[in-house]
Amino acid sequence: MATLKDRLRSDLTDSMRARDELRTATLRMALTAVTNAEVAGSHARELSDDEVLAVLNKELKKRREAATAFSDAGRTDSADRELAEAAVLADYLPTALTPDELVALVAEAIGQTEAAGPQDMGKVMKLVQPQVAGRADGKAVADEVRRQLSG
Repeated sequence: MATLKDRLRSDLTDSMRARDELRTATLRMALTAVTNAEVAGSHARELSDDEVLAVLNKELKKRREAATAFSDAGRTDSADRELAEAAVLADYLPTALTPDELVALVAEAIGQTEAAGPQDMGKVMKLVQPQVAGRADGKAVADEVRRQLSG
């Protein structure tokens, strides 16, 4: 079975052949980030698909933050480029949870942990995080847990 990293490499080759400059540059950046993560630390190692997804999520978040910063500064051309790169990266990530799905997951986790209030937020987060990994922003998850535990 092909790994996510292999898929990125294959798609990079295809985008180079198609002369798709944006996709080529974005995939090169993503593969560089993956390679940097592999050689970080005391010894080099091959990343698992989950770890590659985490790297891609981090890169996607950077693109979205940069796009916001550029648009706030009035540089719409740069913001558009960052959003286009984010769209390329999003193709490799699992589909995001809808707000309703997130509400349901958090409610289920609260029921399983028998959480009674905000002091139990850690228990709920510990149960929810693996289920939403790569599919929801951590801040959005924490906000929803906080909202349900407070209400």
